[in-house]
Amino acid sequence: MKNLLIILSLLLVVETVSAQEIVMQETALSDQVFGNQVESDEPLPMNDLDIEFGYALYQADINVESDEAILEVENIRDYAVVYLDEELQGVVNDNNKTLALNVDSGKYSLRIYVENIGRITYGPEILDNSKGLFGDINIDGESIDNWIITELKIRNVDLGDLNFSEQKEVNLPCFHKGYVELDEPKDMYLDISGWGMGEVWINAQYQGSYWEEEKQQSIQVPASVLKKGKNELIVFELKNNKQNTMRFSEEPIFK
Repeated sequence: MKNLLIILSLLLVVETVSAQEIVMQETALSDQVFGNQVESDEPLPMNDLDIEFGYALYQADINVESDEAILEVENIRDYAVVYLDEELQGVVNDNNKTLALNVDSGKYSLRIYVENIGRITYGPEILDNSKGLFGDINIDGESIDNWIITELKIRNVDLGDLNFSEQKEVNLPCFHKGYVELDEPKDMYLDISGWGMGEVWINAQYQGSYWEEEKQQSIQVPASVLKKGKNELIVFELKNNKQNTMRFSEEPIFK
């Protein structure tokens, strides 16, 4: 009978951990990790800003003259999320360089957040390994100029320097923080289903990146990273899918 009670207790702990949601309670704006910033008449590749990997923000003031305007980017390496003011418009990449803008005519602040996923080490592009945005960017054929390009120090951020505030709706890319209580640390998977693209830290240790277009929708978390009691989760989210919870799973999550 005693052994049966022990087994039932362990099963209860597993079920609690598996089902427990991690609710994001605080946010920190991405402008806290702005790095080097340059102004340019045209978009410059990350290489020109000495950004070897990670993220950059390309900003320009634009005038949209049609409610069916099309944004077109000549070169994208490798993935970009487009906002007008603080409204998500969609994503572009090197295989899909145009985007229909869902706004009325008027003046807007165009923000394009770009991630350099990695260097090319084979094929013809190895001799032209530019990253970020470069070449012409236009709306309905009219070129956009007067850019401000900013390095985003995401992956090498000092988490202790981030100023978090109580969770509120933030439309632009930002950091999210949440907590979870664990009775028994063990190897688990963090289910990131529904989120867009970003990075994850648990108890101030970097755990990896995620992307909604990948088949696997979870990040493996070893027991050594977790602790009994309160655990802290910090997420940087690039594409705002209006999510505010994650959860642990005992099995990897796939689409």
